[in-house]
Amino acid sequence: MSRKIKLLGLILGGLLLLAACGRGKAPETESPEVSAVPAPSAIEMAVMNPQRRVANIGRDPYRHPAETLAFFGLEPDMIVVELYPGGGWYTEIIAPFLKSGGGHYVAAGFDPAIDSDYLRQAIADFEERFVSKPEIFGEIEVTVLSKDAPGIAAPESADMVLTFRNVHNWMEGGFAQKAFDDMYAALKPGGVLGVVEHRANADSPQDETAESGYVREDYVIGLAEKAGFVLEARSEINANPKDTKDHPFGVWTLPPTLRTADYQGEVVADYDKQKYLDIGESDRMTLRFRKPMNPDAALME
Repeated sequence: MSRKIKLLGLILGGLLLLAACGRGKAPETESPEVSAVPAPSAIEMAVMNPQRRVANIGRDPYRHPAETLAFFGLEPDMIVVELYPGGGWYTEIIAPFLKSGGGHYVAAGFDPAIDSDYLRQAIADFEERFVSKPEIFGEIEVTVLSKDAPGIAAPESADMVLTFRNVHNWMEGGFAQKAFDDMYAALKPGGVLGVVEHRANADSPQDETAESGYVREDYVIGLAEKAGFVLEARSEINANPKDTKDHPFGVWTLPPTLRTADYQGEVVADYDKQKYLDIGESDRMTLRFRKPMNPDAALME
């Protein structure tokens, strides 16, 4: 019997079987359930990009980058200013993401005029790691945020401004309100400000220099609202209920710093590294603000 005749017989047999089981119905047989795995979002893909350092990836369980950026509403065609990107933990994710969609990344960093070897080295490292590689990270624009700098970007040029764990630094430097004013000025009407910051207990006194690194959530909201922002949403994405916030060296007692001594070299008695590893990174607020579409009208309300 030829292969064609055999194949025809199989087809006819199948059709007869379908007919016996009812019009258009297949035979009732049990099949295992197949659960569809949702495709990763564009932001999740950005978090998985191969440019990220292994040590940075290891902090994802504490920093939740995909969820945080999705909460802020990041889109690949935006003009985004990140304040004090430091070693570029978020730059590794955001800059290639924006490059892929025709967006633009602005790094508002340290003031090179400040006489500090540490800051000069940080600026040089960021230049080498990111700015010098436009084929990977796009054409990164570098500006300055400081007590004396005129602004972090051209007025009303940015769709989004992001800051991760920096408010305490500006408080220490005495220009926290100016920083929020600069962010407001840089954003287009309707633009978004995303803030992540170490969160102090709501009933703790607020040290205006934030020596411990912790800042009360209502204090941050007050700075933003004074600049003209409207609080749009809060998230507990970066919350850590295990953080007791009473550590000998503030937030820097916890990972990733794990400080064991003060600036004079005095080591804390009975230091227990495992205790702080078990706590993990600090409890953090995650806030989304928006610049009103008609700022002048909002001020008159």
